Amino acid sequence: MTNYVRNFYGHLHTINTHRRLVRQHCFKAGIPVQGLLHDLSKYHPVEFLAGVKYFAGDHSPNVEERRNTGYSAAWLHHKGRNKHHFEYWFDNGIGVFELVPVEMPLKYIKEMFCDRVAASKVYYGDRYDDTVPLQYFNRMDYTKLMAPKTNALLKELLVMLAEEGE
Repeated sequence: MTNYVRNFYGHLHTINTHRRLVRQHCFKAGIPVQGLLHDLSKYHPVEFLAGVKYFAGDHSPNVEERRNTGYSAAWLHHKGRNKHHFEYWFDNGIGVFELVPVEMPLKYIKEMFCDRVAASKVYYGDRYDDTVPLQYFNRMDYTKLMAPKTNALLKELLVMLAEEGE
């Protein structure tokens, strides 16, 4: 029971800290409403209980859920409700079994940027510097998954952060 209580409060603290940082960045980016509403689905039982069960503290519990079950029900729930994730913006193509990335509206690209910066700060803690979000972006190589203009603008913002800082 002790692990469950520790994980419960650890996960809750992680979510709350992340949301606070995103909120601060969204206010600076001129999208305050999105900052206030950001990631509220993380409190839904599908996401929250998986987060408690697979809480690690230094990376997303979705990774651990995937390792244990082969997929993350929490992530599927989350990306389907939060438009700041590029994975939300896929449509069926004309061909059979074809998924096409759709360009994201600017306000969601801004929120995605704020989300990535905040997540990097939460998971890296004292090791964070303004190059971390760009390093993560480059490691993941989203070129084939993200719509081209969305990918280019996100990268431009991350490069600006890395070179100029906050």
